[in-house]
Amino acid sequence: MIEIPADLRPADGRFGSGPSKVPHQAVAALADAAGGFLGTSHRKDGVRSVVRRIRHGLAELFSVPDGYEVLIGNGGSTLFWDAAAFGLIERQSTHLVIGEFSSKFAAVARGAPHLDEPQVCETEPGRQPRFPDHVDGDTYAYPHNETSTGVMVPVHRPDRSASLVIVDGTSGAAGMRVDAAAFDVYYFAPQKCFASDGGLWLALCSPGAIERIEQVHTSTRWIPPSLDLAIALENSRLDQTYNTPALATIFLLDHQIQWMLGNGGLEFAAGRCDHAAGIVYGWAEAHPHATPFVADAVARSHVTATIDFDDTVDAAAVAATLRANGILDVEPYRKLGRNQLRIAMFPAIDPDDVERLTHAIDYTIDHIAR
Repeated sequence: MIEIPADLRPADGRFGSGPSKVPHQAVAALADAAGGFLGTSHRKDGVRSVVRRIRHGLAELFSVPDGYEVLIGNGGSTLFWDAAAFGLIERQSTHLVIGEFSSKFAAVARGAPHLDEPQVCETEPGRQPRFPDHVDGDTYAYPHNETSTGVMVPVHRPDRSASLVIVDGTSGAAGMRVDAAAFDVYYFAPQKCFASDGGLWLALCSPGAIERIEQVHTSTRWIPPSLDLAIALENSRLDQTYNTPALATIFLLDHQIQWMLGNGGLEFAAGRCDHAAGIVYGWAEAHPHATPFVADAVARSHVTATIDFDDTVDAAAVAATLRANGILDVEPYRKLGRNQLRIAMFPAIDPDDVERLTHAIDYTIDHIAR
């Protein structure tokens, strides 16, 4: 086995795009609080006060306008797609598809028997998205960051459209700047930029989105209670989830939010990601055998970098060697099928560790080639 010298290895070798690095300090804080928190009722103030702090903290972090509300529920972003198909899309949606996860939401809308066929604007993975000339229907959905490919999309409202704008912020939320006035729903899960575990979804909702949720709820459409956003809204206003959540996930999420707020908020968190992205893309562009997968620099994600290698480098062998040295989860998205590495650059990941990662990759390539 190739042993990478200690001075070239990151202090923390976790670079996965989800589940992501959970800071040791957060785990220690959870251990200290466990006796009065883990294993307690999520409907009592010991947990509800943490949920309340999360909701207020997210509203502050994203500077949401008056009237916006923070909803929370169990199941993650995948479940939220189903909930949106039942409780946000009235008849028809338009979807930007630029990779695996954006395609899955479109597939949910296409498969829902109570909805009309969605308008789907698909772009080849790795390319800057093609925007529709006209948004059909009542809902416009797209990702802020496509985790599978490392393409980011500016959060925007389409011209001459009254559609609700629903943005998947799962891997971009808190790592990329966003103007809350540009969306009606910005939903995400905590296992990426928020350095927690999966199993929750959170959504920042405008007054228009709240009105749509309540309107659909009172229609004749049957909605499973666990997917009913009106029930999620009712419980969120009580600082709780409809059914029992994972308390460790809630605690770790709150810990990360407070860390961000205590250090300067969204600008601080996004700035760390900008710094790390500059390191990775600068290294790749100068490398004789590597190149950023996303050719257009404007569309390159600042939270998940995808780096292609030429035929002289076996990226799978590089990733395996890194893993054997404690540097984890830099393999590419499995369905993309490219000779590449995918590197998370979430706020909890120290940019200095990103710098050391590039040195470790160089060392590995050099010694595998021998």
